[in-house]
Amino acid sequence: MTAEAPPAPALQYGRLIPVTVHFDDLDALGLLHNARYPLLVERAWTELWHDNGVRFEGDWAAAGDACNAVKELRVTYEAPVTRPGTYAVHLWLDRLGTTGLTYGFRFCSADGAVTYARGSRVLVRLDAGTLRPAPWSEPFRGAARELLRPDA
Repeated sequence: MTAEAPPAPALQYGRLIPVTVHFDDLDALGLLHNARYPLLVERAWTELWHDNGVRFEGDWAAAGDACNAVKELRVTYEAPVTRPGTYAVHLWLDRLGTTGLTYGFRFCSADGAVTYARGSRVLVRLDAGTLRPAPWSEPFRGAARELLRPDA
């Protein structure tokens, strides 16, 4: 008889997006390099927004809601990632404002049960012509509301 692993906790909010850690993402000690966590989180967000029709192809004027800039990024590392493989990023929104938003994330095991790092990032939507804050579109706001943490 073999013991079964306990089931991963069900997500109460947000989305769990698979990501891959490659051998060359590890540092000289065999740990996932600290700079790779934000990169993998960014790739997860890009996949999530692509699934919602938000794309950036290099044209700021046509980018719409993808025309945004990072105002703040915070990451806390909780446990080392020591091998390549499939992991996940749990993504959600903590705040959705008129021109900005704050999203939270956890870099975790593929099933979401183990957290390796957590953090948040503040984005500001920009007008492509002036690079000043601009409101999020209604379609974007609709998709974003689905990601809001219930107690946010």
